[in-house]
Amino acid sequence: MTSHEIRQAFLDFFKSKGHLIVPSAPLVAKNDPTLMFNNSGMAQFKDFFLGNGTPPSKRIADTQKCLRVSGKHNDLEDVGFDTYHHTMFEMLGNWSFGDYFKKEALAWSWELLTEVYKLPKERIYVSVFKGDEKDGVPFDQEAWDIWKEMVGEDRIILGNKKDNFWEMGDTGPCGPCSEIHIDLRDQAEVDAKSGKELVNADHPQVVEIWNNVFMQFERKADGSLISLPSKHVDTGMGFERLCMAIQGKKSNYDTDIFQNTIQVIEKMCGKKYGVNGTLNTTDYTDIAMRVIADHLRAVSFAIADGQLPSNAKAGYVIRRILRRAIRYGYSYLGFTEPFMSQLVPVLAEQFKDVFPELKAQEDFVTRVVNEEEKSFLRTLEAGIKRFEIISAQTPAGGIINGETVFELSDTFGFPVDLTALLAKEKGYKIDEAGYEKALAEQKNRSRQDAAKEATDWVEVSEGGDFEFLGYDTLEANAQIVKYRKVKTKAGEEYHIVLDRTPFYAEMGGQVGDSGELVMSSKGQEIKIKIVDTKKENDLFIHVSRDKNLDEILLTPDYSLLASVDAHRRQNIMRNHTATHLMLAGLRKVLGTHIVQKGSYQNDEVTRFDFSHFAKVTDEELKQVEDIVNAKIRANIVQKTYVNVPIDEAIKKGATATFGEKYGDFVRVVEFDPQFSVELCGGTHVPSTGEIALFKFTSEGSVSAGVRRVEAVTGEKAMEIISRQADVISQLEELFKGQKDVVKAVENLLSEKATLLKRIEALENEKLQQTKQGLLAQAETKGEISVIIARVDVANADALKSLAYQLKESLSTCFIVLGTVLNGKPQLAVMLSEDLVAQGKHAGNIVKDLAKEVKGGGGGQPFFATAGGSDVSGLDAALAKAKTIL
Repeated sequence: MTSHEIRQAFLDFFKSKGHLIVPSAPLVAKNDPTLMFNNSGMAQFKDFFLGNGTPPSKRIADTQKCLRVSGKHNDLEDVGFDTYHHTMFEMLGNWSFGDYFKKEALAWSWELLTEVYKLPKERIYVSVFKGDEKDGVPFDQEAWDIWKEMVGEDRIILGNKKDNFWEMGDTGPCGPCSEIHIDLRDQAEVDAKSGKELVNADHPQVVEIWNNVFMQFERKADGSLISLPSKHVDTGMGFERLCMAIQGKKSNYDTDIFQNTIQVIEKMCGKKYGVNGTLNTTDYTDIAMRVIADHLRAVSFAIADGQLPSNAKAGYVIRRILRRAIRYGYSYLGFTEPFMSQLVPVLAEQFKDVFPELKAQEDFVTRVVNEEEKSFLRTLEAGIKRFEIISAQTPAGGIINGETVFELSDTFGFPVDLTALLAKEKGYKIDEAGYEKALAEQKNRSRQDAAKEATDWVEVSEGGDFEFLGYDTLEANAQIVKYRKVKTKAGEEYHIVLDRTPFYAEMGGQVGDSGELVMSSKGQEIKIKIVDTKKENDLFIHVSRDKNLDEILLTPDYSLLASVDAHRRQNIMRNHTATHLMLAGLRKVLGTHIVQKGSYQNDEVTRFDFSHFAKVTDEELKQVEDIVNAKIRANIVQKTYVNVPIDEAIKKGATATFGEKYGDFVRVVEFDPQFSVELCGGTHVPSTGEIALFKFTSEGSVSAGVRRVEAVTGEKAMEIISRQADVISQLEELFKGQKDVVKAVENLLSEKATLLKRIEALENEKLQQTKQGLLAQAETKGEISVIIARVDVANADALKSLAYQLKESLSTCFIVLGTVLNGKPQLAVMLSEDLVAQGKHAGNIVKDLAKEVKGGGGGQPFFATAGGSDVSGLDAALAKAKTIL
């Protein structure tokens, strides 16, 4: 079976068992602060397990794109060195939400593997949870009994908490699990040693392929377990390992999932993978090809799902994966020019039927990857040069200290494993302990910066189905369902969940509402200020920074009115609606390749990121602005369609955002069916005339292939136009009698440029005179020409230039210059190379001199500068220079 047939057989099998087949969620986790990426099949269904939402069916199956490169589930460093770990992987899964449980789940697993996929029964081993006394969870007798009937006792393994109790994170749904392993070794090896002994022993051919998790508990923040209201089934089967087993391969990378890419890499680099068909886990040519084939998937699908490489958080993870692949290609396959970007179309074609989002954005993803490659290949070159300087200062057989290794990694983006490799080639070692210490200190700082301490939810009342009312009203009576306290950088916050609310939670680029909750009880009224509203999984979280709310929130027999700040909401809606009109305008002016890559709308500004590979000119911005304002003047009435089948909405031309997870039924917002039709859950003005006015304020680059525009509407736009009118009025007043103010300013700037050139020529002439005077006054101490003088120069650049020019006119020299710039003392020290070779250091000298002017400085061994605050000490500093000499 091909990988495509294997995947389809899984979905067809569970469809026949009454499961609803749903599409994969994007790799990038949405509305879940505990995850950067979806790292398991169950991530998108977590709220259903917790009872915070209702699933579209009690039985669901899918194939989910997953990424595991950070946190608890981190396989990055294993990728390439073994044959079965990956960064991005597909997780085939079937779920039961309070429907079937262990009996059906395990029986269907066995049926699919042995009856449909025809895997040999005698090669399959299973494990069950042996129990954990500390957590109070008993041995899973039920799973044991079910497996005993199918596989026999001799192929059942008892697993501990590490192997057979599944937890997604420190908190959340969890439960015992039953893993299925398969022995793929040759028969001679099987005869020599039982596969049972090799289960969970990291043997590359005795691998886990499926895990049936039985969600029975929720792990609380204090570590305790509580039973979930309903029992659920969560299964995950590694698609790549399954294909290896079915296709009779010894490595995931030998399956047709990866071979397509690897064969193209072979042609590009002129090297062969797996020479003579043998599996090699130590040859770096093979390792590099595996790394590239794997990382290509992770990077390409992450970018297609909306996560661009960057220097922070999820973006940094993607950049790190991409750079790891580039490094292996550079070091072991001889790629000195961009190569990953050439492989994106190969991948897009392969997955076009199952994950069409990559094919749809093939050109964009290719160009983003290409720009990242060009940038990092320059970094590699610069890093290697920097390493050469460091190694030249390291004695033969010495150790490169950990802080230097960390600086190469942190400041120059130079991977630590590449530093270790280069050091090894030159006979050096790196101080791994020192590096780990520096890294740990940085991580600790990051953890402290991002620290959040949360208490468990305090249940206040039983919540039914949650209701959002904010499309139709800004006030609503509600009940508090639960709350928790959270410590953040902003201080202690209360997170409050209501059973119904008019407050819009931050999502889709639109910020959350603010306002107040007014609680009334026994004639008393208490106002709780809401500063923000966020969405966590499917919960709307109302954020308050008021103090000591516990007793208030637990008030019995109260009435509560949730009230949104109407003026702020109105401005937010203006900006959000303007964003829809702006996107349509950009597509009309720049082309239909324009795709949203991010947006942000608050009550003051709308910011919009989109795919485009050239600066948007002022003329193009003016065209878009005119189109948007024309639509505003037309006062187009908003039309909203709810519960529209997503296929129908797309066919009608609705614009969707790549990387967003849409359900089978969507909300469509329309402003003129021939102009702006979008899938959107945000709030909007009833008609475009309420926007009043639209005005761009900036345009620039965010990253490779992504531009950003910012704009304002309504009052803010009027303020800008009013300010511009005031400026023009003032200029006309200054240039009285001149009809063309713009021409007058141009003439003024031209005159200024001419005068600056004349001043520069005069300053240079003066500098040359100063130089000649200093050379004439130079003293000789032995073989050293000495110039220690106070000079009058225009600026710091002139001081530096004078020092360099003096050095060029002398051989062995010691030069110290002092001056006063803008009322502050400045010092410069210049040494000839032969003095530096003797161990003299200009940076150390200038630091010593700077003490006299109450300042500090430093620089290179041959040239350094310093500044200070005490002009009266400048002569003393120059006198000290003579002492140092």
